[in-house]
Amino acid sequence: MSVEAAQTHDPRNHEISTSLNTTMMRRILASSFLGSMIEFYDFILFATASSFVFSQVFFTDMPATLGTFLSFTILAAGYVARPLGGAVFGHFGDRLGRKGVLVTTMLLMGATTFAIGLLPPTAAIGVAAPILLTVFRVIQGLAVGGEWGGAMLIALEHAPSSRRGFAASFANMGGPAGAILATIMVSLFTMLPDDQFIAWGWRIPFLFSAVLVLIGLLVRLKVHESPLFARLEEKAEERKAPLLEIVTRHPRGLVLGVIAGMSSYTVQGLMTVWGLSYVLDQGLDSTHTLWVKALGAACTVVVIWFASRLSDRIGRRPIMITGMLCGAALAFPVMTLLDLGALWAFALALILTQGIVQGSIFGPFGAFCAELFPTRVRYTGSSLVYQLSSTVGAGFTPMLATGIVALAGGSLWLLTVTWIVVFLIAVAAILGTREGRELDLEGEMR
Repeated sequence: MSVEAAQTHDPRNHEISTSLNTTMMRRILASSFLGSMIEFYDFILFATASSFVFSQVFFTDMPATLGTFLSFTILAAGYVARPLGGAVFGHFGDRLGRKGVLVTTMLLMGATTFAIGLLPPTAAIGVAAPILLTVFRVIQGLAVGGEWGGAMLIALEHAPSSRRGFAASFANMGGPAGAILATIMVSLFTMLPDDQFIAWGWRIPFLFSAVLVLIGLLVRLKVHESPLFARLEEKAEERKAPLLEIVTRHPRGLVLGVIAGMSSYTVQGLMTVWGLSYVLDQGLDSTHTLWVKALGAACTVVVIWFASRLSDRIGRRPIMITGMLCGAALAFPVMTLLDLGALWAFALALILTQGIVQGSIFGPFGAFCAELFPTRVRYTGSSLVYQLSSTVGAGFTPMLATGIVALAGGSLWLLTVTWIVVFLIAVAAILGTREGRELDLEGEMR
């Protein structure tokens, strides 16, 4: 029997931890954080480049506005692929285990991002360049679609019940941490002369992904399989296909979870992609603006930390509803700040939205998703909730925001009203779900 197999079948490795302060638990939390950070470094790196790079590299023979729109379209393709990745990798994660899927998704994402860094421009290989860029983006979407659910569950299912929200949040904190790293990397190279940055500088952050993946794999390969999954596997019971069971037995949790989660991602797509492009068009310096974007992501990590810990004390729903109501209340002030066209105003807008609003919703969101479903389909169910809400909330927001602003004749009022409606609908969805803080996950294995 191999070492890994021996570890998997060792009864000691099937125990849920009684503390987060053990060697294995610290390793699990680090794996969850690093894996999510690396995946979202790659994913957000593409989003950042879509705002002001790809139109100058892959869509050079058309007006700048059309080139940016097509870049956002390819960006959206990755979001469309995320639910499919959640379903496919969730299936294997629920049937074969969490750990193997997590190693696969990390390798897939790293290889694809590295390939984007080597992709020749349209001037060199013609239409093949944007086609390949689209293919690579779809593969990125598939990989990140399978990553988050496993990274979150491997931590949540090892953790004591009283700390589940906090343990699950390490995967959530990894996302904005990856965004910070991606933003910093791009901003460093924007200090190059413009022609050098477009010629080769933007590629270095993509190639750097290979180093991050190597580090992440060294940690992830030492993590044990989820104890709840291992116990479920030992029962050797006949189970339906996870996706079929989700659709037939848990459609309410899926739909309400997606509606609730999309509010957080609407903020992300609106402020960090469309909003970034909007203020750059007003003349803000790209390097300074990217540093401000990194500041907003840093605020998200801090708020996630506190919101997730608080959710273990008073519940997931109260924290998420508070964030949503704050988001609705801040809609008009934030849009006013964007219209000022000043760097300090954009910074304040990001701190309020990406930091406070998104962080408050996103902090408990991992545990919220997991507690909607039983163990046998938890990977698939939580992945679908997360990825579908991401696709609806963030994937199409930049394009929709562009269209809504154009429809309103350049004014932001209609976009603001749309934002408020999204948050209020999300509050109604949360009110329709159960509170999972005190739920017995072992009892949910049946």
